Amino acid sequence: MEKDPDCCQDGAKTVPGAGLGTEGTETQLDDFVGAHPDYNEEEEEQKYFRRKRLGVIKNVVAASLAGTLTYGIYLGLLQMQLILHYDETYREVKYSNIQLEDIDHKVLMGINVTPVAALLYTPILIRFFGTKWAMFLAVGIYALFVSSNYWERYYTLVPSAVAIGMVIVPLWASMGNYITRMAQKYYEYVNYKEEQERVRAPRDACNAYIIIFQTIFYSCFHLSFVCAQMPMVFFLNNYLYQLNHTLFSVKHCGTLSHGTLTGFNKTVLQSLPRSVNLIVVESALMAAAFLAMLVVLVLCGAAYRPMEEIDMRSIGWGNIFQLPFKHMRDYRLQHLLPLFIYSGFEVLFVCTGFSLNYGVCTLGLEKLAYLLMAYGFSASACSSLALSMLRLRRQIPLLAGAIIHAGLLVLLFCWAPEPRQQAQAPLLYIVAALWGTGSTLNKTGISILLGMLYKNKERQDFIFTIYHWWQALAIFAVYLWSGLPMKAKLSMLLLTLVVAVGTYLWMERKLARRVEYRLPRLPRPRHKPCGYRYLEEDNSDETGSEDGGDQQDGRESPAGAARGDEQPREDGEQLG
Repeated sequence: MEKDPDCCQDGAKTVPGAGLGTEGTETQLDDFVGAHPDYNEEEEEQKYFRRKRLGVIKNVVAASLAGTLTYGIYLGLLQMQLILHYDETYREVKYSNIQLEDIDHKVLMGINVTPVAALLYTPILIRFFGTKWAMFLAVGIYALFVSSNYWERYYTLVPSAVAIGMVIVPLWASMGNYITRMAQKYYEYVNYKEEQERVRAPRDACNAYIIIFQTIFYSCFHLSFVCAQMPMVFFLNNYLYQLNHTLFSVKHCGTLSHGTLTGFNKTVLQSLPRSVNLIVVESALMAAAFLAMLVVLVLCGAAYRPMEEIDMRSIGWGNIFQLPFKHMRDYRLQHLLPLFIYSGFEVLFVCTGFSLNYGVCTLGLEKLAYLLMAYGFSASACSSLALSMLRLRRQIPLLAGAIIHAGLLVLLFCWAPEPRQQAQAPLLYIVAALWGTGSTLNKTGISILLGMLYKNKERQDFIFTIYHWWQALAIFAVYLWSGLPMKAKLSMLLLTLVVAVGTYLWMERKLARRVEYRLPRLPRPRHKPCGYRYLEEDNSDETGSEDGGDQQDGRESPAGAARGDEQPREDGEQLG
């Protein structure tokens, strides 16, 4: 049987065709899974880190807004309730049988006394929950305090006040740690190429971002004093007597006064506010408190990666408990303690001593809100003066704030305004504004200084806990001395300020002379080889590495009069 030649030719034609079809399929597959011809890896990387930087800015603004709302709500509600409960007619008509005045005393004791024990549990709380969730928990307890005022009884007001006292230090310590950590992350995202190439960062590399972010935070935070006056401006002032009634028996103001506004009338409300109106005001405050919680929950990102937080917890709870006490052996913190104490003294003095014994005694209770608003607006606006640390030596803003306060304390020591003399209002507003300027330079400068001196992210929660704990102790001391003569209060403030400035300058001098300071050794994380956690043993930012963690502190040590960086001397013992 003879073969058809055409059939062979057709078979020969199909073989090459089949080969071409396979090659075409592979080409299409490469086009599908391979790199896009227009893909620019460097450009995409830049876009990625730009989004990261915007996320950090969002975190800072959100944390600042949450802090402003939280403190403003707390301060405004406490001020409104204390004024209402002070009026004996209000107490008799509304709550004749529950002794509101005694309850208010216990509320203030709960708020001011409880933080004394905060150093024992704050680092454990922050490490257990994480920085963001510690902030969220604290803001939630502030919201609980607001809700307790719907039903004013001993068993609602006092426990919520004690809860507030327990979270005061954790809230502000975690806030300070959060803002400083965001500055460090922003620096990492700006200089991501150096991070990828393992290039060692220069000394004080992220200081500029610490200065900027702390300035943003305190610019927002001091507006809380303005927000706190909204219930009084829009609601309570409509029910207050004029100054001729409330100040009728007041004989001495200012430096001649004794205690807290001796002789102030026991009836300050010309008509009692309706319960429905009070519920509306408290509901508005409650809504703002929930908004602060949502801002922290939704808008604030984590300060550390999950693996970093696990490493920071795994050093052992006993070590976490001990480390704040061991950090206080560092001479830098020891020299800053008087500055921490003065920071607590001055903020409560302006809200109580100055505003009542000078402001209310002269202008009447109806002007209290405007006096504190002048303080808040000035402090917020002048926070930007801390940006001068970008160009000037870091001592200058702190010393400028101290000089302003020293001058004002001398003025207040010599000034006894006449009761009910509204002609002195301009001078009072000027003093309040200048005090706000000095206060913001003090607080912003301290937070920036701590961020500069302690760049190791594993130490920052301990450092800010120590700072806010001493500040809380100072506020408690001011609460205890409320019955002293005004001259004694001003003398103690001025003495503390002088000591604080002297010890701070001594610290800067020791740093300039490169005197070694003592830092406790950070224990290694206790890794447990189970689960997925340690399948990938990446660097985890060297958390728990003795060398890596403390070399970063070495980069922060004394080098020059303004910077003050040297290699620290660590404790030889291993904690725990």
